[in-house]
Amino acid sequence: MPQTLFKVDLTKPMSEQEMPGHNRWHPDIPAVVSVNPGDIFRIECKDWTDGQIKNNDSPDDVRDVDLSVVHVLSGPIYVNGAQPGDILVVDILDIGALQGDEWGFTGIFARENGGGFLTDHFPNAAKAIWDLQGIYTSSRHIPGVRFAGITHPGLIGCAPSYELLMQWNKRERELVETGGPVWKPEIPPLAALPNPENAVLGTLTGSEFERVAAEAARTVPPREHGGNCDIKNLSRGSRIYFPVYVEGAKLSMGDIHFSQGDGEISFCGAIEMSGYIDLHVDLIKGGVEKYAMVNPIFKPGPVEPRYSEYLVFEGISVDEFTGKQYYLDAHVSYRRACLNAIAYLQKFGFTGEQAYLLLSSAPVEGRISGIVDIPNACCTVAIPTEIFDRNILPT
Repeated sequence: MPQTLFKVDLTKPMSEQEMPGHNRWHPDIPAVVSVNPGDIFRIECKDWTDGQIKNNDSPDDVRDVDLSVVHVLSGPIYVNGAQPGDILVVDILDIGALQGDEWGFTGIFARENGGGFLTDHFPNAAKAIWDLQGIYTSSRHIPGVRFAGITHPGLIGCAPSYELLMQWNKRERELVETGGPVWKPEIPPLAALPNPENAVLGTLTGSEFERVAAEAARTVPPREHGGNCDIKNLSRGSRIYFPVYVEGAKLSMGDIHFSQGDGEISFCGAIEMSGYIDLHVDLIKGGVEKYAMVNPIFKPGPVEPRYSEYLVFEGISVDEFTGKQYYLDAHVSYRRACLNAIAYLQKFGFTGEQAYLLLSSAPVEGRISGIVDIPNACCTVAIPTEIFDRNILPT
């Protein structure tokens, strides 16, 4: 077993860990440990909410979750010899649940607390608890379904440079100041701007903590450094190439998912869990310029569920409420594909909330199937039919 370089105590919040991690992005957050290129090591992670969600049948904890806490990350890890302009090569060797904590959750956030992709249709909080049994999972809250997961870190990336951090904050603040679409001005917010409330910044204290907390970026979106990309195929055997922005790279990770559908549509949409990740790291000196890298690149691993039969639902860029035509809008198209799938699954005894949670957590395949045929983009969501204990095909 690789040496565990970052351990977590599931009974304590991240701020009280013996080795605290962080929940913001900033180049001045101190590294917790250093490794050499070629090293293999294990990192333990708490679930992204820092233990706010419990294994019970009440959705109240999802309704009341404090989103200023998220995402709690393990790290940063200093890679000796890494310099700005290098590429950090990260191999995911293994990933799994922590012993004694083999369960996960999927949630629908209440409209008043962030909502989700389909919050206009599902405004109230809901939750499904999943029992993890090796590579398989099932839920007492969504009967009749069992599937193999493709476990992955929802969030992994290197620290930004100070210049890049300021670019993030400037452009996201400018977006918020536009006021948002006139047809939907309040939910969800356009961006999560820096917020010092509940910031966890490793071992920083005093005035330095206050400065960094005021400047640090939230972990909500993916950005040039990687971050919260929520890519379900970033699993065992994957190799990721990250641009390095600061000395030592300062690699961090968390938000482990047992399984997820493409898009993680309910926002708390994967099967969220605590867990461990076994990693190998290496460097490509000067690789950013050599390979014209702007965002991370990755090679998927060879391990994933072998589902071969799918039922595929289409959606086009026409608003479901007003009938308004949008121009090649993949966001609207994917929403319509998901809504079509949910309406269909309701004909087989699932509630709308159960179907929504299932599309978020099962290994469904999302696609932009057409993006050039004016005026409608066409998106699809494909559900593996083998995950059901009944025939769900039209007959």
